[in-house]
Amino acid sequence: MKIDPASQAANLIRYIGDEVAELSAPIVQLSPEDFYMEIGSPSARFAASLLSDLCDQGVVKTTGTMHFLNGGSIFMNVDLTIDGWERYGAEKREQISGDYGFLAMEFGDEYFDAFVREVVKPIVKRELGYNLVDMRDEPQAGIIDNIMREKIKGAVFVIADLTHDNRGAYWEAGYAEGLGKPVVYICEKQKFEQGKTHFDTNHCTTILWSEGVSEHDVFKQNLVDALRRSLEQ
Repeated sequence: MKIDPASQAANLIRYIGDEVAELSAPIVQLSPEDFYMEIGSPSARFAASLLSDLCDQGVVKTTGTMHFLNGGSIFMNVDLTIDGWERYGAEKREQISGDYGFLAMEFGDEYFDAFVREVVKPIVKRELGYNLVDMRDEPQAGIIDNIMREKIKGAVFVIADLTHDNRGAYWEAGYAEGLGKPVVYICEKQKFEQGKTHFDTNHCTTILWSEGVSEHDVFKQNLVDALRRSLEQ
């Protein structure tokens, strides 16, 4: 699945806003070669065209552009306008939201894969109306890190399973937290009671699941309640 131009433009606004906020100053020189893959554009030239369009729309401002014979461009003193900062703020506040949740997890555990397929995804869809996707769904060509970031950015919420101490799941949860996304943690009951999770998360609400089928109903109710609280439903 390709990232459509409107989503690329939204990613570019977030990219510029994040950079300017970190620098507390406009970006002195911005080359599309530096960011086009990160925002999901097919090429630096296409990203430059998007940036030019955002300038024409009054969302981004720049003092000028240097063009080169090979088709490259460098934008000078790049910043967001007032309208641009409003759109950036809307992204941060999730006023522009997706229609799915993202599941951060370790792959390859046969029981947990079945548990996700037969218990977790169906209850989220039935009770909350959201599809729950993970990195195996809708495979895409491209750099896996950028695809993962795009999926998390577009998600309404994230569920992170910490059962296997998977560093990727921790990273994905932290990335979502940084974006202001609601994150709900889940973990296998025996693992959590005996070994806890990393100290940065073990104080967070964690919904426990068990391989005992009789306990699935308790897990499902607790998960739905936690998601509803997080989404203020």
